[in-house]
Amino acid sequence: MLEGAPVLKLDTCCKSYRVGAFGGGELLAVHDVSFEVARGEVVALIGESGSGKSTIGKMILRLLSTTRGSIMFDGVDLSTLSGRKLKEYYGDVQGVFQDPFSSYNPIFKTDHVFKMLRHEYFSGLTAPEWQTKLERSLEVVSLDPGEVLDKYPHQLSGGQLQRMLIARALLLDIRLLVADEIISMLDASTRIDVLNLLGDLKARGLGILFITHDLNLGNYISDRTMILWRGNVVEMGATERVFGNPLHPYTKNLLASVPQLHSKWEDVQEEALPSSGGRLVQVEEGHFVASLSSNGKVC
Repeated sequence: MLEGAPVLKLDTCCKSYRVGAFGGGELLAVHDVSFEVARGEVVALIGESGSGKSTIGKMILRLLSTTRGSIMFDGVDLSTLSGRKLKEYYGDVQGVFQDPFSSYNPIFKTDHVFKMLRHEYFSGLTAPEWQTKLERSLEVVSLDPGEVLDKYPHQLSGGQLQRMLIARALLLDIRLLVADEIISMLDASTRIDVLNLLGDLKARGLGILFITHDLNLGNYISDRTMILWRGNVVEMGATERVFGNPLHPYTKNLLASVPQLHSKWEDVQEEALPSSGGRLVQVEEGHFVASLSSNGKVC
């Protein structure tokens, strides 16, 4: 597939949950979300806790089903995949999540996550072939195989464990990575290493959905940015446009809330926010914002 061609496409995706007595109510966690991720592109999905961003990531990974709308990968609807086709999908799409320690079973050494992968996808390789492939994938993420293999999770740092999970995904030669808050639990020095690693993977043609609540991280790494609020995408466009000329009140408030190193803490007057995201309309080429009426309410 040519670089820049969309590999993933969400079309008016919704996710709702039954709530209340006997499930008589409905909670809409994700509402009519539409976007694409292309090969060799990093798309940042930015929102506060509870905005629905992780729910979107889980729907893409088929860990949650969509209530309405569609998610297409290479033109195929994910809801139609099962058996061998679903296994092939996971050979193309993988996710890495916020807490690396939760992805490992503490009673097994870290090699166990690779052994499961070998059993499912590389059973035809000889032991030396597999070892060579494994060591190369670890070296890509700047890990010394001798230092991280044959160790228990508690013997390694969070950054090492997170990079091992990325290496596990790379073993499959994936085309799309869902990176859900993958550096929020890491220290500052390790964060930049993981971010630069994602930049290298992007240069190799990997599409990345970068899910975060941190505006600075999204601005640093992404080509395009979506701002999510209460399950709605309220603004979307090229990252420099969204950050340089925010149009939606929620985006403006988010940017105003980012601490500034050159100034002391001071009160910021918040604008009144509309009650929901509204539909996206194009205000300039590649820049979309939830449509607002003259009084600031969503149309």
